Amino acid sequence: MGLAQAGADVAVCDLPSDESWEGLANTVWRIRNEGQVGLAVDLDVQEVEEIRPAIRQIEQDLGGLDILVNNAGIRRRAPALEVTEEDWDAVMDTNLKGAFFCAQAAARLMIPQGYGRIINVASQFALVGAANRAAYCASKGGVLNLTRALALEWARHGITVNAIGPGPTLTPGVLEAEELEAAFADAGRGGLSREEELQVKMPLGRRMDAEELVGAAIYLASESAGATTGQMLVVDGGWTAM
Repeated sequence: MGLAQAGADVAVCDLPSDESWEGLANTVWRIRNEGQVGLAVDLDVQEVEEIRPAIRQIEQDLGGLDILVNNAGIRRRAPALEVTEEDWDAVMDTNLKGAFFCAQAAARLMIPQGYGRIINVASQFALVGAANRAAYCASKGGVLNLTRALALEWARHGITVNAIGPGPTLTPGVLEAEELEAAFADAGRGGLSREEELQVKMPLGRRMDAEELVGAAIYLASESAGATTGQMLVVDGGWTAM
């Protein structure tokens, strides 16, 4: 919503399902209520063959493509000795592989116009590790170094590539995942509840609200960030400062 409020037309992508479509429809309504063009697009970034046609269609429908935000992400929490190949591949295919091929498809359209902003949503776990999150930490560390590599390749084309590193953020998906992950609390947090862990690890002492990430995205998408590339802007309440 922040980009729409800043004046951008926005296409929102999500998995093709009734539940996802309801959320997409609501987001598109809010975008249009800001006076901008809003599109809802079915896209599973694990299916690489779907990515390029979807992004090309978005460019045609919006009349151009200046900004890509790679925000698809999942996590499968388990002790490292219990991680399955299926779990590992699902996390990597969504968080890292999907991000790369979306960026590649967008860059094919941005390079001819000599301009683009690519923003990858990573995590504070791109910088620090966490028990029972091996696949997630590896994928987000990969997103950070992918960001750096693409920034070096595409800077000469006027494309900046940056990342945002959110800490624990209040979103329905995160809260639902944490309920499912409660079985691993003792092993990963030394017996602390999730809220107690946040009190210990975050100087801010609370989760971020999703709205607190908006400023980072708007800055990285703006003309003011024209010389900022290959960087990650961490918004984690001080987690990684400790």
